Amino acid sequence: MNPGTDFVPPSVDWYGLSPYLVLLGGALLLLLVGALTPRWPRGWYAVFTAVTAGAAGVIAGLQFSELATGQPRTLVSGVIAHDRFGLLAVVAVCTAVVITCIVASDLATSPDGDTAQTGTLEPYSMLLTAAIGGAVMVTANDLIVVFLGIEILSLSLYVLAASDRRRTSSQEAGLKYFVLGGFSSAFLLYGIALVYGATGQTGLGDIQTVLAAEITVPRNDSMLLAGSALLLVGFAFKVSLVPFHSWTPDVYHGSPTYVTGFMASLGKVAAIVAMVRLFVVAFPSRADDWRPVVLVLAVLTLVVGSVLAIVQSDVKRMLAYSSVSHAGFMLVGLESAGRIGSDSAPDGVSSTMIYVVLYSVLALGSFAAVSVITRGGSAALDEFRGVARTNPVFALGFTVLLLAQAGVPLTSGFIAKFGVIRAAVAGESYVLAILAMVSAVIAAYLYLRVMVSMWLAEPASDAPRRVGPAARVALAATVAVTLVIGVFPSVVLDLGDSLTALAR
Repeated sequence: MNPGTDFVPPSVDWYGLSPYLVLLGGALLLLLVGALTPRWPRGWYAVFTAVTAGAAGVIAGLQFSELATGQPRTLVSGVIAHDRFGLLAVVAVCTAVVITCIVASDLATSPDGDTAQTGTLEPYSMLLTAAIGGAVMVTANDLIVVFLGIEILSLSLYVLAASDRRRTSSQEAGLKYFVLGGFSSAFLLYGIALVYGATGQTGLGDIQTVLAAEITVPRNDSMLLAGSALLLVGFAFKVSLVPFHSWTPDVYHGSPTYVTGFMASLGKVAAIVAMVRLFVVAFPSRADDWRPVVLVLAVLTLVVGSVLAIVQSDVKRMLAYSSVSHAGFMLVGLESAGRIGSDSAPDGVSSTMIYVVLYSVLALGSFAAVSVITRGGSAALDEFRGVARTNPVFALGFTVLLLAQAGVPLTSGFIAKFGVIRAAVAGESYVLAILAMVSAVIAAYLYLRVMVSMWLAEPASDAPRRVGPAARVALAATVAVTLVIGVFPSVVLDLGDSLTALAR
């Protein structure tokens, strides 16, 4: 800027930014009012947090509908993308907060609930700040903003993972997550620096413009390749891709169960959507370089996640390795999206988004069911013995969620798996498609183990498990979404084409 030149601030679309502002305002108001007033009655923190996230989700949903006839655009000088791809993810992020608050309020108001975790305002403020980070990640159109969103989300999840101060396993989970998360953030930061050094840009669309205009003979892209590789490694940590998944089972097992469901849901949505946007928007001209690496990571993640899941004896660790396997399915869609110019590329983008959104609902419902059984303690498989005899309705709902994760027809899980496998077949990635189907069959044994324990084993106690009204609402909502989308898949499949137009 020349001396004497007046500074011209960027124009701000306040309505476009309103979902983020609602989440931020709710978090600040909760911290301020909660700190200056006596402890609120049980459940009120959860109600306030759910209302705030619900309001932000409704606004994002309205903006999503408005873009059905409009063109995607960017906000704040191009650093935030305003498109249906990102807004659907924002709705999923807000939904994760609402359902998590419902589950947490059930723990806080029940006589045997873990009020040390859910009876104070700190966890709920962290849920809102995590939602802010996730919302920024899924719509970030600039590498610096991506990193900002990742750090806001990660710091909130570190605190939530270690929030149960009465259990050393929770503190250990928070510490492990913090240390390994710091490594992944370092990879991301170095990757951003190298990409900026190679292109001179941090905006995703600007990077794509620079790379598309470059013609180097012979190609000398060592700095760019190193930067994109470091970015991929950093996201691999966040998404729990093999071999960068080692933190997942320990952190999922040690964290409070309602936090585990939140991490499995919101964490996957934020990291996968940001990863897809980054590589599809910024590096389409270098897809031949990163797509083979994504294919290898997808194969490793599918196989290792499925095999290790079936040998676990703790349900939370089972679901942790299951989430690793599901991340492999999401990468199948990203690999198809990397076939730039082919008919499978748009299908890869839309199927990945649909998969991660549907999986987030399944993860929230599954971990909500586990929290009812374990109440934040051990989640050994034996604790699920005979649950169907003492509480058949609960067991039936949990069974539906497990069958959906296995990909059984007439459930949302089948629609999600079918979408990414179809995209792989359309892109002629036949080996990857076959491995995905085989891993789904292997993982089905995991879910059958839990169902057999619930329905066929003798109950450990004749006393029925108490399912609070709030937990019933959460389970009923997730099961309803699972069945409705499974029976009427057009509800989500009709959105496919509109999700491929990404703001640049």
